Amino acid sequence: MGVSYLKVGLGAIVVIAAAGYGIIRSGYVAEYVDNSRNIVTAHQPYSIDKDAQALHSKLRVADLHNDVLLWGRDITKASETGHSDLPRFDRGNVGVQVFTSVTKSPRGQNYKNNSSDAFDNITLLGLVQGWPTDALNELSRRALLQAARLYALEKSHPDKVKVIHNREELEVVLEARDNGSKVMAGILGTEGGHALDGNINNVNLLYDGGLRLMGLHHFFDNKLGGSLHGLSKGGLTDFGQDVVRLMEEKEMIIDLAHSSPAVIEDVLAMSTRPVIVSHTGVKGACNTPRNLTDDQVRAVAAKNGLIGIGFWAAAACDISPNGVAKSIAYAVSIAGIDHVALGSDFDGSVTTAFDASEFAVVTQELLNLGFSEDQIAAVMGENAIRFFLENLPQGERGEETLASSD
Repeated sequence: MGVSYLKVGLGAIVVIAAAGYGIIRSGYVAEYVDNSRNIVTAHQPYSIDKDAQALHSKLRVADLHNDVLLWGRDITKASETGHSDLPRFDRGNVGVQVFTSVTKSPRGQNYKNNSSDAFDNITLLGLVQGWPTDALNELSRRALLQAARLYALEKSHPDKVKVIHNREELEVVLEARDNGSKVMAGILGTEGGHALDGNINNVNLLYDGGLRLMGLHHFFDNKLGGSLHGLSKGGLTDFGQDVVRLMEEKEMIIDLAHSSPAVIEDVLAMSTRPVIVSHTGVKGACNTPRNLTDDQVRAVAAKNGLIGIGFWAAAACDISPNGVAKSIAYAVSIAGIDHVALGSDFDGSVTTAFDASEFAVVTQELLNLGFSEDQIAAVMGENAIRFFLENLPQGERGEETLASSD
């Protein structure tokens, strides 16, 4: 999720919500916030030549980070709100999408220093969306609420979405797509280990609720250790080490996006499984506080991990399709072709120059930069697909999920 905060009169929302006005119940304020935070810059349709379009239509596109479940938007219908919905995923040829729950966001959010005690914007968003009391009070329940939205989509549109819990389920979806199916594999995760509410047993709770990926941090320090954007910049705590061990035991994927350099170093030193950095940039292409150093990129790649390149300004600097492609190219030059993927951060309170329907423009720009078809296929999806087929849970262990939207 990109840096931002809800630009709505916060006190006014609380007063209106408390009064129970119809505008809140009908979701107008939530829709306003969604529209104001998830922006696609105005542009003419991108020119995609025949070779690029033909190649893109054959790709298995996979994206490591999307926050659309936060907003409560009906994504079954085509819309101009935000970056993604089911029709736009289809037009962009997205076959595998990680959907991440966002459970806390500090007021005044920035890339340098945030306090965990700052006022939480997600609580307000939950109020205007009418979240139940448990989700307003418990971060773990917020993660499960957002997961339930994907299960509801799967139930209402089984020909469009399949929630993935294990390698075997992903293989089935990929085979179906090879035979003409339009079903998209959805993998559930959460952005930040604060969603555990400081209780290691909630690793099991989130796993049983279908989540197979967890970022350790978001914009502030938590019980696991220091955030890249927090106050301490510390490493893994004893609790954080215990969580990492349990996640590895359960074959949950660890996401180091937003973690401090010290946490990244600690996790890479103790982990026995590959990790991802789901949505980031690289300082060599875009020198901002948000991005990874070349040494960090090499270290993640050395452990067979995956770097997801983001599409917003702090990740790519130049958010044009050409700018995003150049960031991808730089990451490949450091990590190698097998360790770079897409990490859009679509619908993560960011501004981008294209949406999920326009992934083909990235294919075009990579061709323009001289990437081969095999290299483009790797970055656009095959690296992520291989990673998930190797690292998601296997067999019965992967099916110990509630798999319910109730």
